Amino acid sequence: MILEALGSALLGLALAWAAAHRLGHRLPNRNLVLATGVTGGLFGAFITHSALGPGHVLATLFGAVVLAAALLSLLVRPEGRVRRTTSTA
Repeated sequence: MILEALGSALLGLALAWAAAHRLGHRLPNRNLVLATGVTGGLFGAFITHSALGPGHVLATLFGAVVLAAALLSLLVRPEGRVRRTTSTA
């Protein structure tokens, strides 16, 4: 279980680093992104391990990556300014 937690934290950190490197202009502060990746990985592993039970290491790590990616996607800002046009009737 310790190795699952460590592995999920490292996978979340790697995913966050890749997102910060590739989408740095669309993400907030790098420290927030890295912390979100680690937290998402740990929380995803916790939820997956609680749902499946012990003995499903690969599925637990997959759940950690999925939740870390979902949380990181919430941090991404739109690329450009959004134009709001008003339509006249």
